[in-house]
Amino acid sequence: MRQIRAVHDAHTITVYQAYSPAIAEPAVRAGRFVPPFKTDRMTWIKPSFLWMMYRCGWAMKEGQERVLAVTIKRDGFEWALERAALSHYVRGVHADRVAWRRELKAAPARVQWDPERDLRLRELPYRSLQVGLGGATVPRYVDEWVTGIVDVTGLAREIRGRLAGGDEAGAAALLPVETVYPLPAAIGERLGADPVQAG
Repeated sequence: MRQIRAVHDAHTITVYQAYSPAIAEPAVRAGRFVPPFKTDRMTWIKPSFLWMMYRCGWAMKEGQERVLAVTIKRDGFEWALERAALSHYVRGVHADRVAWRRELKAAPARVQWDPERDLRLRELPYRSLQVGLGGATVPRYVDEWVTGIVDVTGLAREIRGRLAGGDEAGAAALLPVETVYPLPAAIGERLGADPVQAG
């Protein structure tokens, strides 16, 4: 099962990124990404909070000590997905490996489907999306799509602390409420996503 699960409304979707304080703190103050954030490097955004926790170790990994919830415009998010290439070859989606490599090289963004995680960061039997923004896509992300940045490091550490104390129900109650994102059918098909009902 491949579906995007996220916090979203009619106009925006929330994605997560983890950075060092040197990058995160100026971004939070400015409400947008500013130097030393670099727009000439690929940046990965993740709609799943728990997948972000798996990646950054509950904000404990070096260089990923600050977790940011970044609200972006849905039309920008879908613009990237519409032009993204899958990071791995998938039979039935691509004509052949040569076509996939050509598409990957030319695409301004890439998509990767990774096993979703549960509260204990164990693999679940369905997949979650992460999107790599590169090339001309990063300035669009920074200058046009971002509508807000909130530091959620405290939330991550509180959830981790409750888990460590055995309060799994209390930890679960703090999680952002993520629902299936109504991905347009044409985009879902080219990215190998499972179809969902719009709405």
